[in-house]
Amino acid sequence: MTGLARTLEILDRLIAFETVSAAPNLGLIDYAEGLLRAAGFDTTRLPDATGTKAGLYAVTGPPGAGVLLSSHTDVVPAAGQEWTRDPFRLTLEDARAYGRGTTDMKGFLACILALAEQAGRTRLREPLKIVLSYDEEVGCIGIRDMLDRLLPMIGRPRACIVGEPTGMQVAVGHKGKVALRATCHGQGGHSALAPRFVNALHLAADFIVKLRGLQEELARDGARDEAYGVPFSTVHVGRLQGGTALNIVPDRAEIDVEFRHLAADAPGEILAALGREADRAAEPFRASFPDARIVLEEISAYPGLDVGPDEQVVAWAGKLARSPTPIKVAFGTEAGYFAALGIPTVVCGPGDMEGQGHKPDEFISLAALADCGAMMDRLLDDLRA
Repeated sequence: MTGLARTLEILDRLIAFETVSAAPNLGLIDYAEGLLRAAGFDTTRLPDATGTKAGLYAVTGPPGAGVLLSSHTDVVPAAGQEWTRDPFRLTLEDARAYGRGTTDMKGFLACILALAEQAGRTRLREPLKIVLSYDEEVGCIGIRDMLDRLLPMIGRPRACIVGEPTGMQVAVGHKGKVALRATCHGQGGHSALAPRFVNALHLAADFIVKLRGLQEELARDGARDEAYGVPFSTVHVGRLQGGTALNIVPDRAEIDVEFRHLAADAPGEILAALGREADRAAEPFRASFPDARIVLEEISAYPGLDVGPDEQVVAWAGKLARSPTPIKVAFGTEAGYFAALGIPTVVCGPGDMEGQGHKPDEFISLAALADCGAMMDRLLDDLRA
């Protein structure tokens, strides 16, 4: 059996690595790689372009398709949040484990590593494969960078579980996401003569109004999937910045925009619609300033996940997790990348994203970790020779 005590020992080590997405993760990778090698796994590091971060691929067992488990190693910042405990020190209280990343998603990673120690002592009939990534929290950037190098190594596993927190329910869908920066180009000048110039913030404001109209159109006429709490594709403005002083008409403003799309809504079509709205917002200003424009630049993107409920991986994962009814989740994951490779993929892991993810005093219940450990035991039995 994969013991809860050992999982907590590993989780204690993982939480102590301050792997916020803006920081290196090499200390955690060193620890995980050492544990996996000691358990008999073959490992391969996948460094990023800067050399300050790395992903990791590990495999044990005979050649073959096998099963893939996936986890990211980065966490969101704790700075600026009101924690009552040290976010980077595991604290056990009231049958809960507190610390940044306990839910999202070092709890699952600890369960993977505890399983790995058991797998290394077990004769397997097919391989167990593990992928650890970086920079998931900033748009699934790490897994996208790793894929070309990963693909020849992982082959085509018969199943993949991405262990984001789903309350140990099997998730078969989430929306895809595209994040954009809209740069509004206006005309600077003295504020005493403001009407003679094109204020970039005014241009931005008009574009935002048009985005609200596009959202209404998607809600009214776009695809719908009632399995989601918000059953249509969404457009969201998260940041607006522009201007240097009150007495200067700003010539530049930036808007950070995202859209999250259902599988039935092609992201290219939504992106084209944003481009049309940007052009429409700028057009009235061009009579006085021909160079008025809004330029859209993609910051990050990841694909959605849409697994048919009758696919074999759903029933298989449901038996492992003791979760017979699949769900869809509001948040994005790396699962869409694996699914796009033709790997049958679901999302299933311990913890409550809505209740705990990205919040101060983040915790995971010991019962949830025990349930995940039990799933790992059943997975090991499934792989056992």
